[in-house]
Amino acid sequence: MDRDEIRVAVLVIEGTNCEEETALAFRKLGVKAEIVHLKQFYSDMIKFEEQRSLFDYNCLVLPGGFSAGDYVRAGAIFSARIKSVLRKDLEEFIKFGYPILGICNGFQILAELGALPGMDEDRPIAEKPEMCLAMNDSGRFECRQTLLKVESRKCIFTREVDKDILQIPVAHAEGKVVFPKEREDEILERLKENEQIVLRYVDDRGNYSGYPWNPNGSFYNIAGICNVTHTVFGLMPHPERAFFDYRKRTFGDGYYIFKNLISYLERI
Repeated sequence: MDRDEIRVAVLVIEGTNCEEETALAFRKLGVKAEIVHLKQFYSDMIKFEEQRSLFDYNCLVLPGGFSAGDYVRAGAIFSARIKSVLRKDLEEFIKFGYPILGICNGFQILAELGALPGMDEDRPIAEKPEMCLAMNDSGRFECRQTLLKVESRKCIFTREVDKDILQIPVAHAEGKVVFPKEREDEILERLKENEQIVLRYVDDRGNYSGYPWNPNGSFYNIAGICNVTHTVFGLMPHPERAFFDYRKRTFGDGYYIFKNLISYLERI
């Protein structure tokens, strides 16, 4: 697929607030990125020329923000609305190999939706969530740079990253990766076996460390994971905020996430 043929949907509802910079990152790489409200996929109240199908796009992105005010739990309302109107299409989208990226609130949405950790290839969206992003151990909003070790290059979003450690900022209050306690060991082993753990928080020496290097107390220092087919990726850090490194007048480490995604789409 030629780069100028690639179409990316940056999906929003009320409360999403990182869509512009996320779309800009894709546009800087020469692809068409459109900010799309969820209602455009299903509501007959939308003008005909503004109605959309998920299959109008080659990639779906769930950007950061506080969708629906983060009421109930972060991402819970947005995921429920997606599941009620798009579940079948979304499962087909994933089975076709089209990528999905969830950033911060987007990661929370994918977890609530049951699309991550996504350990069953035949059922890309689980009947109920198998993980969640819980309140930070610090009990407060954490907003700063983090160091991330690239653990898997099977994931299409990191396949050609030529650095072992990336510097990408976080900004969240609910970013602690948690699995059901009784299944914690089982899930961890499956994620490791399938190379689904993509990014882990490390300190300035590259060691897995606790707070403040792990900003939320996330289990196993997990910052980002993908599904078993390595095409659905969720991460708490914000790569769109590190797309450029203005101090050096060059690209920042977040650039690699977007570049690898586009490289994958060019090959399918």
